[in-house]
Amino acid sequence: MDVDYRLAFEMAPVGLVISRNRIMVDCNQHVCEMFRASRELLIGQSFRILYPSVDEYERLGARMAPILNTRGHYADNRIMKRANGEVFWCHVSGRALNREAPHESGIWSFEDLSSLRQVKAELTGREREVAARLLEGMTSKEIGKALEISHRTVEIYRARLMRKYNASTTADLIQKLLAGN
Repeated sequence: MDVDYRLAFEMAPVGLVISRNRIMVDCNQHVCEMFRASRELLIGQSFRILYPSVDEYERLGARMAPILNTRGHYADNRIMKRANGEVFWCHVSGRALNREAPHESGIWSFEDLSSLRQVKAELTGREREVAARLLEGMTSKEIGKALEISHRTVEIYRARLMRKYNASTTADLIQKLLAGN
């Protein structure tokens, strides 16, 4: 039986993007629907247009490179941006085709988590990064190490998140982040 790889790519139950040097060279229809953008708008564009800010795009790219270089793959939950400006939680997973030059070429999958977790409060890029790691169960020290900031700085961001979500404890904050309240 011949396998139609193009059909498999198009019909995958997740959004798929093939990239070169962080530029989208192909994507399936699921990505277009998720990001509310036409294929023509996405192809040839930097992944930057899918991020809430340039800073987050740059920081995440720098953080992913050594992990891709070591393991060959990377995954996390993060807040992404649709073409209409709406932000949403997304599970992103990718594989470098050349571990020695991790951004040279890769394949990335995107899963929209907005039905499970909504973004309601206005958050800064760093608050989004801290929130994502809190949801992974990381401690302030672990988050600080992952983000290359001090654990005290992480605690300041966590306190800001608690105020924005009107949470009295970290457990309450995590519950509200999960619920999107």
